[in-house]
Amino acid sequence: MSLPRARGGGGGGGRPPPPPPGAHPFWRRLRTRRSALVAAVVVALLVLTALAAPLLAGIEGQNPTTYHPDLVDSATGGVPLGSFGGIGAEHWLGVEPLTGRDLFARVVYGARVSLGVALGATVLQVVIGVLTGLAAGLGNRFVDQVFSRITDVMVALPVMVAALGALAVVPAGFPRPVLIALLVGLVGWTHISKIVRAKTLALKSLDHVAAARLSGWGSWQIARRELLPALAAPVITYAVLLFPANIVVEAALSFLGVGIKPPTPSWGQMLSDADTWYQAAPTYLLIPAGLLFVTVLALTVLGEGVRTALDPRAASRLRIGTGAKKEAGA
Repeated sequence: MSLPRARGGGGGGGRPPPPPPGAHPFWRRLRTRRSALVAAVVVALLVLTALAAPLLAGIEGQNPTTYHPDLVDSATGGVPLGSFGGIGAEHWLGVEPLTGRDLFARVVYGARVSLGVALGATVLQVVIGVLTGLAAGLGNRFVDQVFSRITDVMVALPVMVAALGALAVVPAGFPRPVLIALLVGLVGWTHISKIVRAKTLALKSLDHVAAARLSGWGSWQIARRELLPALAAPVITYAVLLFPANIVVEAALSFLGVGIKPPTPSWGQMLSDADTWYQAAPTYLLIPAGLLFVTVLALTVLGEGVRTALDPRAASRLRIGTGAKKEAGA
């Protein structure tokens, strides 16, 4: 008795039709979302700023670690001299209270740290989550139970507790940005693992995956050839949405004093130092806070655009700059 053909045609044995070739449908749907395109431009500018931090600081003629005590008023406790925190031709965003360090140089170098930590943590989360999710989904009942229990334990482990524990045992000379990326990545992979496991359990019951198993393919071959292409869309979507969340985590850890330490600049560490200067030098608080807000908002909007472009059947939760006609036409 032959297996019924999949509805919609395209392949025998119940195998679903292949996705449209190439990335053209994805880019076509993404281009219809103006909010996602604007967010992509903002993210690209932020990444270029982070990569070109030494060049930009060199053009200004400053660096993030040089103290300028002559630019702060010692009589008022270190408030920057001049208007708007000392903004001028030599210091484009003013100077840091108490130390007089150039704020523009610290902001652009801080972008490297904040974005770099978030990127490293996201990559680590995706790698661990995909591997553990595939192992749980393709393994037997015992393997699935083991990985599921490990995932449940990791879900209940707060990042802050892990950070405090690591700081007690990790040598002081260990690079703090690398440590934060490792901590966030090693603790925050659980949601991706659950998504991959659930998707794997659904996919491995399909006819083409069962046929591959009966033909003698190993678990790695099945995962690489049959499962990973189908898992790419949900994993990429979640990773793009996870990136801004990791920026917020790094900022929160630095703000609470267990993240990036001076003199290494990061936006969260700058916010931590600015909490006592918000009245005397408000620009010192507003600039990194505004940049952090814009970065998280742009990445969230871009992630939502990527999600709906990869899966056009999913309704967007952000209706900024989109139209029903455009989405229907895509």
